Amino acid sequence: MESIRGEYEKHGAREFYERHGADYRNPHEPIIGPCIREAISRWKLDLSQVLDLAAGSGEATVALRELGAGTVYGVDPYTAEAYRLRTGQEAEKLTFADIAAGGLSSRQYSLIVCSFALHLCEASRLAGLLYELGQTGKVLLVLTPHKRPELKPEWGWDLSGEFVLERVRTRVYRKR
Repeated sequence: MESIRGEYEKHGAREFYERHGADYRNPHEPIIGPCIREAISRWKLDLSQVLDLAAGSGEATVALRELGAGTVYGVDPYTAEAYRLRTGQEAEKLTFADIAAGGLSSRQYSLIVCSFALHLCEASRLAGLLYELGQTGKVLLVLTPHKRPELKPEWGWDLSGEFVLERVRTRVYRKR
């Protein structure tokens, strides 16, 4: 397999995950734990009920568990098998579109973590996705390898803090 970026460019993110979801591993995994650890330390995040959004093979879930998270729920439509094999629990197979349509509407989380995935949401769905996430949680932690996505204030989230560790941007947003 080429680089993930090369595969995205060649086939698109959706097709990449449909082809490789069961055996997916985030190549940035070594930095995910340290970023989450630093975020928890800096911002005293509540880990009682965490949503691992676009959970991949559970890299963030594993880090959160190691840091004492109460319950971590995984959601990923393409890598659910990799997540189950790694974490021993099922990931719900919801897409960003499903969530934007209210797929999580009856739930509440103390923290939503989206690691290396929010930039993959279609621009036309991002506002709706963020609105729905704001109905289920009040704190959103985003890890991204670049500046995208940049959340607009009108989407209901305020940037509360940000740091860069080994070229990974970690941001915490709080719901208005």
